[in-house]
Amino acid sequence: MTNATPPIAFSTDANTVTSHFSHQVEVPPHVIDAISQICPTSVSAADRAEAGRDWWPLAMTWALAGETASKPSAVCRPRTTQEVSSILSLCNKENIPCTPTGGRSGVCGASVPLFGGVVVDMTAMQGVASVDESSGVVEVLPGTFGPDLESFINERHLLTVGHYPQSFDISTVGGWIASRGAGQFSTRYGKIEDMVVGLEVVLADGTVVKTGGAPAGATGTDLTHVFLGSEGTLGIITRAWLRAHPLPHFRRTAAYRFPTFSAGIEACRLIIRNAATPAVLRLYDGIESKRSHEGDGTMAALLVLDEGEPDIVEATMRVVRKYATALNAVTPDTELVQKWLVHRNDTSALQALTKKGFVVDTIEVAAPWSKLDAINKAVTEAILNVPNARSASCHLSHSYLDGACLYFTFAATPPANEYENTYISLWNAAQRSALNAGANISHHHGIGINRARFMSESLGDSMGVLRAIKTSLDPNNILNRGKLGLDGTPTPWVHPQ
Repeated sequence: MTNATPPIAFSTDANTVTSHFSHQVEVPPHVIDAISQICPTSVSAADRAEAGRDWWPLAMTWALAGETASKPSAVCRPRTTQEVSSILSLCNKENIPCTPTGGRSGVCGASVPLFGGVVVDMTAMQGVASVDESSGVVEVLPGTFGPDLESFINERHLLTVGHYPQSFDISTVGGWIASRGAGQFSTRYGKIEDMVVGLEVVLADGTVVKTGGAPAGATGTDLTHVFLGSEGTLGIITRAWLRAHPLPHFRRTAAYRFPTFSAGIEACRLIIRNAATPAVLRLYDGIESKRSHEGDGTMAALLVLDEGEPDIVEATMRVVRKYATALNAVTPDTELVQKWLVHRNDTSALQALTKKGFVVDTIEVAAPWSKLDAINKAVTEAILNVPNARSASCHLSHSYLDGACLYFTFAATPPANEYENTYISLWNAAQRSALNAGANISHHHGIGINRARFMSESLGDSMGVLRAIKTSLDPNNILNRGKLGLDGTPTPWVHPQ
């Protein structure tokens, strides 16, 4: 069985790891005993320390100080939907916070049990339950990791879901859905919300509901989308039905360099607006091109990959070439794409820089094509104006008919005693400048703890609708308490602005 992957080693023994946050709800022994009768449950120091964090970069620095973000009292591992139902029914009656987790690969603290309580580790629920080859629908359990899903349906059914996030090796299907994730081949296959046919979800009181199930429907509001991106705050996903495609056997790649990042954005816009949707269409600014794609520091690099039926792929690549060359692109070594494929999921640099005291993180937003240039300028300038900031760069990672995702990377070298304040200042500068320039709050990394403070200003009056849904489905607020800004209070580690 595949398990979660630790982001970085703790500096101390698990028995001495403490919680960074200090408002944990301790679970009474009789509740832990009752949960232990339902499913395997651990109260070991090592399990509690690991379950108290995810890949949030700020939490990595806490680990180096011998801290986890927030230790739960217990970690339970249900094996069936009924066990999940029994756990939630019990915790709802006892008012015990429950935080569902999977691979814990999120980078915003979404799976951190902020208020302690019980972590419901879903990774014991793994595997493909059924495959409808004719319709291309795969029924899969939520704790299934990316490689296990794809290898099973690739080899046995010649199908692919086509969802390949950077966290592919260490993330689960339930996590993809709960965070509304995007894979690196999304221009061809879509984001996870485009892949979900239906869901089975357990509500806070233990009620089991099913949503969706049809190729298209008009049966009132699409309830599947209530839970997509809800980060475990409205229910726990226990089963999903996903759309799958025939396994592709034909692939083409290309690479281009543009004189400016703006020219590359315009080329991507024209490519997409003229109905070409290559699986990969990733544009890197001069800084990122030099750092990762053998650039000279000024020209922007575009990596293109498509797969599927040969006639469609060849036609797509011709459209790409037409608009790239129209914007004065030149064609570098096509091995750039192959090199990216090999190294695209490597996160070793993050751990190394964190150990050296660097602040390093990323922020991704989505916006209309007409606003991308202004957003890029506003965000990079805002980041670089923060004291101790050292770099700010950008790439365009996912494209759609009406806009695209801009993905920023920033780094800073603050004094040790200014580390957390610098991190907060960088995020405040980047996120608010993006919002002010016309971007949304997040494209695929979700909200978690880190972005909770921006939710109300991002959603405006509709935030009240989200809170009303939460109150209706989880009146005791046991599910992933403290996330999505639903509690109406500032994030605990951030002073009100």
